[in-house]
Amino acid sequence: MWEIILAAGWPIWPLICASIIALAIIGERFWSLRVEIIAPSDLLPEVQNLLNQGTIKKDVIAKIKEHSLLGEIFASALVNSNTSAAHIKEAIEESGRSVSYKLEKYLSTLGTIAAVAPLLGLLGTVIGMVDLFSSFTNSGHDVAIFARGISVALYNTAAGIVVAVPAMIFYRFFRSKVDDLIFDMEQQALKLIESMGVRK
Repeated sequence: MWEIILAAGWPIWPLICASIIALAIIGERFWSLRVEIIAPSDLLPEVQNLLNQGTIKKDVIAKIKEHSLLGEIFASALVNSNTSAAHIKEAIEESGRSVSYKLEKYLSTLGTIAAVAPLLGLLGTVIGMVDLFSSFTNSGHDVAIFARGISVALYNTAAGIVVAVPAMIFYRFFRSKVDDLIFDMEQQALKLIESMGVRK
């Protein structure tokens, strides 16, 4: 592997850095976007049971808010339980925007890596081609420089693709997962509003 890196030249280092960042983001998002910590299925029934027992106190609402991201949305609804349904929905939407921002954390960086990696590979290709053509002189050409130019061009082209493809796949995967989580939380929030029996 080290020999390949040496053969690819200095243009490979930005791609290596990009790949490390992409792997870190992918691992972090896999850990952070688990359904059981974002929108646990048992939270809605628990809140509904509390509602059936009477008014939920502020300290209980605070615990619900700290429970999960879905809990943040539920807490925004419960805090405004004495207002109209329209006002509660507005509070939920505002809280939902904050939750959506947290769910999409680092995804723009991953998408950027997926888009930029092929360009970094192309940069390496161009540099390799420059080295290749610089091997030609009036007296012939330097085989070592020629071979090095080809190595730099091909290795960087391949590396750009190798970094970009997984980054794009996981970017699309996480985007889809975030959309599914947001939709699920919206549906649970609507069920909570129905359970609260607020006025229109």
